[in-house]
Amino acid sequence: MPNSIDIRVTSDLDMQHQMEGELSDEVVDDCSYIKPCTANISEHEFSCHCCYDILVNPTTLICGHNFCRHCLALWWESSHKNECPECRERWEGFPKINILLREATDKLFTEVVERRRAEIQANSKISRSLLAFQRYGDNLDRSRKKQHKGACFFFSGVLTALSCVAVTVLVYHWSSGVVEPDDLLISKPVSHWTPEEVVYWLEHLGPWAQLYREPFLQERVNGRLLLMLGNEELLKPPYSIENQAHRRTVLAELDRIKALGIKPPQNLWEYKAANSGKSLFLLYALKRSPRLTLFYLYLFDYYETFLPFLHTCCPPIAHINQTLESHFLNTQLEPSWHQWGEFLIKYLLLPYQLIAEFAWDWLGVHYWTSRFVIVNTMLLSVLELPHCWRLWTTASIRTLPSKMWNHLWKMTSQGFAFALLWPFVPQFVCNCLFYWALYFSPIINIDLVVRQLMHPETQAL
Repeated sequence: MPNSIDIRVTSDLDMQHQMEGELSDEVVDDCSYIKPCTANISEHEFSCHCCYDILVNPTTLICGHNFCRHCLALWWESSHKNECPECRERWEGFPKINILLREATDKLFTEVVERRRAEIQANSKISRSLLAFQRYGDNLDRSRKKQHKGACFFFSGVLTALSCVAVTVLVYHWSSGVVEPDDLLISKPVSHWTPEEVVYWLEHLGPWAQLYREPFLQERVNGRLLLMLGNEELLKPPYSIENQAHRRTVLAELDRIKALGIKPPQNLWEYKAANSGKSLFLLYALKRSPRLTLFYLYLFDYYETFLPFLHTCCPPIAHINQTLESHFLNTQLEPSWHQWGEFLIKYLLLPYQLIAEFAWDWLGVHYWTSRFVIVNTMLLSVLELPHCWRLWTTASIRTLPSKMWNHLWKMTSQGFAFALLWPFVPQFVCNCLFYWALYFSPIINIDLVVRQLMHPETQAL
């Protein structure tokens, strides 16, 4: 007699087999239900309304009608109209192939589509029409890009015009004597200095000079008396400059004004007032070719400009007990090998960083101007990187020396032309060019960076 457990297990297995059979029947029924739907699709539903045959490379217009690509090309070539062949609704732009509909027709009617494609390729008239239609679409794309570029250039033109107006107003405002100081000692002979101007010169030597301000005022030291002072006079009362570093600084600055006859420039505006042509040349030359410009300063302006620039960008390692009272004394020392190494690495790889570091050191003197210079150097570095990359990837070793020579010749000829034309250029025009390059050049460079990032393959620096 069978066990009750065996009976129960047998009945469960029978129920499971019965359920599996029902499921398989349902799947078969579903498949039989799907197959008739696929079989009921006719060629008429996927036919072109021009040739009344299966669509080949179906192209959908904005009105929703579909046509073969070659049928639409033949219609466009014969009618010279951008209209739907069926409803005559005008379509804009250039119609594209409906990829989803093309894949559907290729799968459903493979043999018919392959036969029709072979016939189309063998027909030279249809091939010429398709080629003309594609050229028409390419011309439309180029015209759109030109319109986009035209809008960008229009924006840049408006920005340039507004910047020119702003520069003119600012230069006129500065030239009227509102912004710049009225009395600059860089253009006045030392022998004509008043006691107040002597104190003004002394205070700009450093914060420590405030200790000796009162003795100079009490003695009413003017320019002529200042030129007669020496080491013994400064050591004795009433001046009593007992600190040797302070006294050396004053004597070094006295030697400078004795040699120059005027006060040497100590900031950007004083340097511009004393060397207006040179400052304009350096401003544009450092922007166009910083490496060649720094090399020019090394050859022809070593002590006055190059050494202070190098010591500012690559300062020496100062000891704890070393006094730094005089900026001039420290910038006239010969650089160490460590400074030369740091300078040459930055000079070859990141020359604009040297200018940014120089501007950063003058941040306390020229608050906004230094920031404008730093931003401009960052933008110029961004613009230089893709240019160097294209030069490295596209130029061969043979053509690289010729390109370097062309750049050198271009910069040299522009420098000579500037030197010849400089005496004939009005000062107002020079001021406009100077402030334009200083304050509004970053705005133009922002536009160039944006265009470089949006269209890197079409922008040439």
